[in-house]
Amino acid sequence: MVKEIERYGIPIVHMATITTISESVGANRIVPTIAIPHPVGNPDLPKEEEYVLRKKLAERALKALVGSIK
Repeated sequence: MVKEIERYGIPIVHMATITTISESVGANRIVPTIAIPHPVGNPDLPKEEEYVLRKKLAERALKALVGSIK
């Protein structure tokens, strides 16, 4: 699906726990995430630490996206 969306000129960042699958389907911008049941978070962390973790992942994805637009 990533390649189909990009075919229409919409850049995509693929956030995935298993990056080899993302690479095999041809994703250009891949951001590794945490774990399969909780890809963009860790419910075992205190609320404040999880917020920092999620923010870091979102910023990494945004940097990948912005870098592709330039």
